Amino acid sequence: MRIVLDTNLLVSGVVAAGLPRRLVDGAKAGEFELCTSEVLLAELLDVLSRGKFAARIEQAGLTPQGIVDDLRRIAVVVMPADTPSVVPTDPDDDHVIAAAVTGQADLIASGDKRDLLPLGSFQGIPIVNAREAVDRLEARRGP
Repeated sequence: MRIVLDTNLLVSGVVAAGLPRRLVDGAKAGEFELCTSEVLLAELLDVLSRGKFAARIEQAGLTPQGIVDDLRRIAVVVMPADTPSVVPTDPDDDHVIAAAVTGQADLIASGDKRDLLPLGSFQGIPIVNAREAVDRLEARRGP
């Protein structure tokens, strides 16, 4: 299974415990293929470099660039030829859609209740929250 995790889930998965962390850990463990793009990795680096995350990242002995480099190593990094205009309220989210379409993702996992989650799906790719993504992964594993 190939999944695109949007930036807010990746940030949550890096700086806090919970379902987003389970998704990041699942990607690192090879439970699914993490799919992303250079645009999304650049956005992640920008967000992780903000002051409000500095203490947590430093306490963990990490750096924003190191986190992004680690994710880049385990991810399928795609280069979308074009970015569809799908999310009129937040054009940055179009890059999530573009990565999913280009990478032939099976799923987009997002914490974005305002812009991405209300779409439900795009071109047959479901857009779900972290709980639903974890549930789908566990269902694939079986009992």
